[in-house]
Amino acid sequence: MSTEVRSLKPSTLWNNFADLNAVPRGSKKEEKVIEFMVAFGKKLGLETTVDNVGNVLIKKPASKGMENRKTVVMQSHLDMVHQKNNDTSFNFDAQGIEMLIDGDWVKAKGTTLGADNGLGVATIMSVLQSDAIPHPAIEALFTIDEETGMTGAMGLEGGVLNGEILLNLDTEEDNELGVGCAGGLDITATKTYIPNETQSEFSGYKISVKGLKGGHSGMDIHLGLGNANKLMNRILYALKDISLLAEINGGGLRNAIPRESEAIIATNNTSVLEEEFYAIAKNIIDEFDPLEKELEIELEECPTPEKVLSKEDQLALIRAIYTTHNGVFRMSPDIEDLVETSNNIARVEVKDGAIKILCLTRSSVESGKMNLANNISSGFELAGFSVKLSGSYPGWKPNPNSPILKVLENTYEDLFSSKPNILACHAGLECGILGTNYPEMDMISFGPTIKGAHSPDERASISSVQKFWKYIQEILKNIPVKN
Repeated sequence: MSTEVRSLKPSTLWNNFADLNAVPRGSKKEEKVIEFMVAFGKKLGLETTVDNVGNVLIKKPASKGMENRKTVVMQSHLDMVHQKNNDTSFNFDAQGIEMLIDGDWVKAKGTTLGADNGLGVATIMSVLQSDAIPHPAIEALFTIDEETGMTGAMGLEGGVLNGEILLNLDTEEDNELGVGCAGGLDITATKTYIPNETQSEFSGYKISVKGLKGGHSGMDIHLGLGNANKLMNRILYALKDISLLAEINGGGLRNAIPRESEAIIATNNTSVLEEEFYAIAKNIIDEFDPLEKELEIELEECPTPEKVLSKEDQLALIRAIYTTHNGVFRMSPDIEDLVETSNNIARVEVKDGAIKILCLTRSSVESGKMNLANNISSGFELAGFSVKLSGSYPGWKPNPNSPILKVLENTYEDLFSSKPNILACHAGLECGILGTNYPEMDMISFGPTIKGAHSPDERASISSVQKFWKYIQEILKNIPVKN
């Protein structure tokens, strides 16, 4: 499968991407990919270092005649989101991504592709390898753990970089220039309960919600896609008077809209439960039919669980999730069509006397982020949960007078005879964090077209990568001279 991808143009870039995708590189498990990048830099004879948190920095001197240009930091993150379809057998810790070509798209077989941000990494690798691309001095910065906390960017110390310009290769539409992004905050709600013995006359059922599209909890949050945790909660609410909850296993990573959820319940009224279940399931499927054609909500008999929540604990949980905001909270009043503040109920786990709920709150306005976080925390606390706020990172405030923006805008128009879209995004980019230690650095984000990031539907446009490769080479030629 990867052999097909290696034959694509530009061959250097796609081969670097294939090499990278052969290396397991989940967030917080980047040891192997760090070794891979260090070996890559040293093989080229370039100065290669690893900082105290694991970020890799490779420096390449300016090509002949470009020594008077400003030093450029080319930056992408090494880690990728690990998501797979429920029926896909795959070990992210040991296997390389299995890629295939479908028309103009490169995809993975039942898993995330890692184009976010692997195509950015592969692009920088290709520039570092080339002897034919004119470029200024380059500091290639490969950060770790962008997807689950941005700890790489947060841990990068001031004074490590000398570049005046940062090119962040992490935007997912090839006609967009990113000039701002949202900040984020992790919310973790936990609670313990005393499991009750299930009475002998009760029967067990498993409820499954699956087939949802999922996606990026920032870039896709405005699409109104189904959240498996919220849909499961609607079902449990509808059945609350005729069933007792034993377990929930829903969602996964904070930055991915949850696609699947399973719950185990017990009931002593099977006929009424089945009637109520199929009624609420039909309502949900009908509501989401325009957006979620593959949505399935299933009920099947299973062994009766030995333990269940008390009615009081079950109601407190269901009501807490019901009242927790999910999706867009506020649109920006300043930038048209930009989500300002949102929340993703990413993970719900109920088992063996413990409840854990993970959310990711995003906002381009710090006060708005904290307002929604306090809103969500208050609901959980009223239901008896303990709430922890962690992993806060800042947004990136747009600079409409950015000199590098003008360079990229003019270069795009010259190459493609059209204007790029200049915008801020609701995803978290590392620019805001890097800017705290490098406030004078001129930053911009761009990249090739990637669809379905953070889901097994992730795919990268082949023609867009070709366009992007042409664009990045021309940008490097047009970097302004030093002041």
